[in-house]
Amino acid sequence: MTMRNHAQEQYIHLVRLAWDLRWAGLAVSVELPRKGEPFVEVPRAQGPLHVRATLRSERWVFTWGRGRNQWAYALDHDAAGQIEKLAG
Repeated sequence: MTMRNHAQEQYIHLVRLAWDLRWAGLAVSVELPRKGEPFVEVPRAQGPLHVRATLRSERWVFTWGRGRNQWAYALDHDAAGQIEKLAG
């Protein structure tokens, strides 16, 4: 996979997640910083949640922290639901 294809696939996963979260009633934004990885930002009372799309062992996952349980497979039908619970 070329770097450009990797970035495009990453972006597609993030945008799909952003739409799923929006349909669930959350305000979100997709951030594309000049340096660093792109992410979906979910505003919360305790500070924004940043969700990234990362390729692990040839599978795309969403990550939102460094803990063992702070990730979900990007194609999991409940990935947005897991993240929505954290925003509440």
